[in-house]
Amino acid sequence: MTAGTTSPPLAPTFPELVRVSARIGCLSFGGPVGQIALMHREFVEELRWIEEDEYLHALNFCHLLPGPEAQQLATWIGWKLHGVKGGLVAGLLFVLPGALTILALSVLYGFAARLDWFAALFLGIKAAVLAIIVQALLRIAGRTLNTGLKRAIAAVAFLGLAALALPFPLVVLGAGVIGAVAAALNPSLLALKPMDKAPPTAPRPWGHTIRSVVIGALVWAAPMVAVLVLLGRDHVLWDIGTFFSQLAVVTFGGAYAVLAYMAQQAVQDFGWLNAGEMADGLGLAETTPGPLIMVTQFVGYLAAFRAPEPFSPLLAGVIGASLTTWVTFAPCFLWIFALAPWIERLEHAQRLKGALGAVTAAIVGVIGSLALWFALHVLFKELDRVAVGPMALDVPVLASLDWRAALLAVLAAVLIFTARWSVLRVLPVVALGGLVLGTL
Repeated sequence: MTAGTTSPPLAPTFPELVRVSARIGCLSFGGPVGQIALMHREFVEELRWIEEDEYLHALNFCHLLPGPEAQQLATWIGWKLHGVKGGLVAGLLFVLPGALTILALSVLYGFAARLDWFAALFLGIKAAVLAIIVQALLRIAGRTLNTGLKRAIAAVAFLGLAALALPFPLVVLGAGVIGAVAAALNPSLLALKPMDKAPPTAPRPWGHTIRSVVIGALVWAAPMVAVLVLLGRDHVLWDIGTFFSQLAVVTFGGAYAVLAYMAQQAVQDFGWLNAGEMADGLGLAETTPGPLIMVTQFVGYLAAFRAPEPFSPLLAGVIGASLTTWVTFAPCFLWIFALAPWIERLEHAQRLKGALGAVTAAIVGVIGSLALWFALHVLFKELDRVAVGPMALDVPVLASLDWRAALLAVLAAVLIFTARWSVLRVLPVVALGGLVLGTL
């Protein structure tokens, strides 16, 4: 090999892909940033199965799609190396370790949540989750809000959700429309770079895309058809399946953004769980491998566990968790298999990039509303609803402040922002603090 050249990517066997994908699935802690870095080190740097440019193009492509980008990137890598079967294996192995762990923890939670020591343990977890959400808010805002328009979109999204109770899908759609228009009229409003080359002229892969969409949609809908036929539209499993199917289509911005919508629907409208339990679920998801969006499985488990007929509570919970995971991740495979052949063309879709940039800015406001919602429900035991014109605000009753939760939240904030501890170190320490304070 001559100096200055690089070797072409190596072609792994299918068993090699399975082995590496399983290892990544078991080690994929730390959220999407850590997971993407782990796959880059494995597939690009060490194994050299994927070229650097291909990896970066695929990552940008996954950012354009709803759903967890790290899981979709793993699916794309498998598809690139071994077609559909490679994509299925790589994507599933990225999800399964975390899904099985969350299911086991959900079962434990469902049976032990009423115990005093268990509630004290999760008092600390809830306080830590509040600090973690604030950290995510600051990190995403610092990376995203680099223009005046983006800051305005974030502010409007925050007010829309926190004060006007606008539906999350409406906020996402509105931001996307604004972004697409801004990209067409003045891309600099969103800090978009001008297109540096013409889009590819190869034939558009319409046939492949249509086949993938039809097959993927049938797979996505299969368990819902079974629920409809066997249990009907009035059963909780139908509500779980339809809700999380809708959620899968609007999950731009990661799990923290979706939690705001889940809280609005699962807590306030469906009554499947309360705000504290939602924080508990996020804390569990933070400690397990795989996408943070696995918190949806915790919600699905509790919803079915508490309305089990005609099943036992345990069986209903397992079915609810499995259905939630299916309808959450089946569309991720659909997007990859249907749209991956278009990856080069999507790189030149300026309006689509503008829409995504504006949606990401709105997500900052969404996470801000989530942080406020969690802070109110974790730190205070009583809230008053105050109407001001078209706005309705939850105002805390100061006398109902939970001093233990406040103290633990301060401890978590110090460990995260000052000591720079990782989430995996902070959670057990603050949980232990909750257990100690729970005895007082």
